Amino acid sequence: MISYDDFKKIDLRIAKILTAERIEGSDKLLKLKVDLGSSPSNSSGRETRQIIGGIGKIYTPEELVGREIVIVANLEPRKLMGLESQGMLLAADDEGRPMLLAPYADVPPGSIIK
Repeated sequence: MISYDDFKKIDLRIAKILTAERIEGSDKLLKLKVDLGSSPSNSSGRETRQIIGGIGKIYTPEELVGREIVIVANLEPRKLMGLESQGMLLAADDEGRPMLLAPYADVPPGSIIK
């Protein structure tokens, strides 16, 4: 078990998928560009991240664009197949099939999950 204080350290946010593409050499990994909402440190005013997710056997890139998902925003970056993943998408395991977690209704990108 983890403590409540440890759990509070996890930054869960809503992200909107802007682009999605298959990663050459992998039937499972997809490269997603996601919008995390307003960011004063970015000249475009929006914070975007690249997330590599193992959801390519269930989802096509085309069906993901425009969807809102839940991500861990403060996870240390990690390289997967030579590409940096700047967060982690959350999915439920349905008998080995990842089912993306998403809000019930439209929520602005960057919204914090409490």
